[in-house]
Amino acid sequence: MPIPAKAFQRWLHGIAPDVSTSDVCRAAGIKRSTLAQQLVRGKVAGGTVVSISRAYNINPVSALAGFDAFSQLAGPQRQPTRYELISQISTPDLLRAVLLRSVADPGGQPHAGHPRTNQPEAGLSESRPSALGPPPHATSVKSWVEAIDDGELRHRVSVATGIAPQNYSAQLTANRLAPELAIATSLAAGVGPASGLVATGLITEAEAGWPPGARQAALDSMTDGELTTLAGERLQTLGRALRRQEHDQEKTDKIWENLG
Repeated sequence: MPIPAKAFQRWLHGIAPDVSTSDVCRAAGIKRSTLAQQLVRGKVAGGTVVSISRAYNINPVSALAGFDAFSQLAGPQRQPTRYELISQISTPDLLRAVLLRSVADPGGQPHAGHPRTNQPEAGLSESRPSALGPPPHATSVKSWVEAIDDGELRHRVSVATGIAPQNYSAQLTANRLAPELAIATSLAAGVGPASGLVATGLITEAEAGWPPGARQAALDSMTDGELTTLAGERLQTLGRALRRQEHDQEKTDKIWENLG
C-alpha cells in the first residue's frame, strides 16, 4: 500500500531530523536509488517505512499506523486465533512434529482426541520452543487465508477492494499479498489487521504483538489426528505444485528439442 511521499517525508523528519537521506538508507539497509525512485513517483512502499523504523528502534506497526493508508493498525493489536498461529507453521516443521510424536510414542498408538502436553522427553522437548522457523514460509499467505476463510471471505474481499477474484487467487498461489489486500482480508474475516502482514513477511510476529511461543503452543494443542491431517494436506498441495513444475519443465524441454 503506497504512502504519499509528503507524509513520509514529514514522518522521516520527525524521527531523524538531522540525518541525511544517505545515512538513513545506510542504517535501514535500503538502496538510496530505491528510495529516490519512490519519492519521485510520490508513493513510498510500506516496506520502506518498516525498514527505517527497525533501524531507529521504532515498532513498524506503530509507524505504519500513523499513515492514513494503514490507519486500521492503530490501537491495541488483536491476538491471532489458534488457526492463524497454526497456519504460520511451515510444512517441514509440521512433519518434524509428527516425527517427534512418533519417537515419543514408539508404540504408535494414536491420541486422536487429546492434544500433546509437551512433557519432557530426553533430547526432544528442550529444543521445541526455538525449533519453529519464523514466518513467512512457502505457503504462509495461502495457508493464512484458508485458516480464516468461512467460505465467503474471498467474495467479501473482492467486493470491498474491487480486485477480481482470479487476480486475488493468483496472488495467493504465488504466496504473496499486497499490504492493502492483506489488511482488507483481515478486516473481512474479523481478525487482527496485523496478522496478514505477518503472513506476507512485511512485519514479524513479535512486531505484531503475538505472544512469544504462541505458535509452538498452538502446535502442541493439536491432537495427533489434527496434526497428521494438516501435514497430509500440506504434502498433497506440495505434490500438486511439484507435478505442475515437472510438467512445465517437460514441455519446455520438448520445445528446446524441437528448436534444436
